[in-house]
Amino acid sequence: MNYNPFLFLNSSQPIGIFDSGIGGLTVANAIHKLLPSESLIYYGDTAHFPYGDKSPEAISAYSKGVAEFLLTKNCKAIVIACNTASSLGFDTVKKLVGNSIPVINVIDPVIELIRSRKDLHKVGVIGTRGTIKSKVYEHKLLGLNQDLQVQTLATPLLAPMIEEGFFNNNISKTIIHSYLSRPKLKKIDVIVLACTHYPLIKPEIVAYYKDKVEIIDNAQVAAIYTKKKLAELNLLSNAEKPKHLFYVSDFTTSFQNSTKVFFADKVNLELKNIWK
Repeated sequence: MNYNPFLFLNSSQPIGIFDSGIGGLTVANAIHKLLPSESLIYYGDTAHFPYGDKSPEAISAYSKGVAEFLLTKNCKAIVIACNTASSLGFDTVKKLVGNSIPVINVIDPVIELIRSRKDLHKVGVIGTRGTIKSKVYEHKLLGLNQDLQVQTLATPLLAPMIEEGFFNNNISKTIIHSYLSRPKLKKIDVIVLACTHYPLIKPEIVAYYKDKVEIIDNAQVAAIYTKKKLAELNLLSNAEKPKHLFYVSDFTTSFQNSTKVFFADKVNLELKNIWK
């Protein structure tokens, strides 16, 4: 019989999710739609947004601090809903929690998906400076298949643009087209949206490629993986009235507006600066 280190958890406990801003709400929303009976606790570390421009040491420290907070909220799992934190803070969080609860990132589920696809030859990846500089996608994908071509591009203007509400307009269209038209993204089979902010501009990316390039939305992929992982551990909730809690380290109007877009008026946003 396989040993299950998570036997002391129960299905009624909430899922903890964190990111540096509103981007992780795309992951929370995807999980909520796929698992409507789950209670969610979300922490947006808006005081340190964006993680993508911070040092690896800072991101590791922020990830550890937020994970410690989520542990105090009795979460049954932690989902790192940020590519930069997934690449630079995942090991730190895993070391912190040990075998107390499962930790899920938004990178490995995408890698697993691409590994299962034999029809892909050239993969494009767009993300923050921190994610791209870490080379996590190249290392993991080429570790699976040396013949795979992986083209990565840092797109540092996109997350702040989205955070400020500039999407689905002429400004966002111009910036998106400027990035996607770069030579290194030519003739790709698929593009990975390696930042959880980017699903918010997915319609514009779809319009640019005109269905000629497949788009992998890592928020949706991470949600599917989360359901699979909790099912394996017999931790799926069947609650009729799940409760969602949303915290930020620094209050922003854009975050408040975004929570209402994803969760209607059911969210009470609470300021909780864990860094004081």
